Amino acid sequence: MTASLRHPIVFLLFVCCSIFASVNKCAAQAVPDTALNNIIDDTLHEKKAGPGVVLVTPKGQYNADSTPVTKRKGPFQPNPKKAGLYSSIVPGLGQLYNRQCWKIPIVYAGLGVAGYFFVDNFNNYQAYRKAYIGRINNPYPTDKYVRLYSTGQLQQLQNDYNKYLDLTVLLSTIGYALQIMDAVTAAHLKNFDISRDISMRMKPVATQTGVGLGLVMNF
Repeated sequence: MTASLRHPIVFLLFVCCSIFASVNKCAAQAVPDTALNNIIDDTLHEKKAGPGVVLVTPKGQYNADSTPVTKRKGPFQPNPKKAGLYSSIVPGLGQLYNRQCWKIPIVYAGLGVAGYFFVDNFNNYQAYRKAYIGRINNPYPTDKYVRLYSTGQLQQLQNDYNKYLDLTVLLSTIGYALQIMDAVTAAHLKNFDISRDISMRMKPVATQTGVGLGLVMNF
């Protein structure tokens, strides 16, 4: 009776030891991932990794030969919204952000011309207006235009320079808006690739009636 019970007990002990050894072996080969509470088998990933395969680990990305993956920087691509905002705050700043510094002198040359005409037209308008008002209120005027212009001519000059002043403000506003649009457009087209295949040329064409010239455009 005792001999018949030993064999099942020995068999159960053998099965328990085998299961315990298998569990220890799996635990030794696996690395716990505390972030996901999962088990990542690094040995399995290394065996499956081949040339050109990138391994993603918690410390970063690595190639199959354990070298860090280096990311290549592409060409500079400006943000059109930032370019427009910079140009609206300071004229020419959007062009500087787009790395088109050669446009900045053009922008400020336009601003200089606009400022010169604004000041000149404003001063002339104020001078002729003051002289005209003095002619109306004083029967014996003493302004510097007494021997040059009559009262009607002073009124006409006042109105003309008032129009010039308004036109200067209008053109300056348009120029200010154009430099903002230029910054936004240049940011959009910064890396626009124009292929050499886009061309237009004349080419001889054979038809049923004879030989002629055709206009060929490639896209």
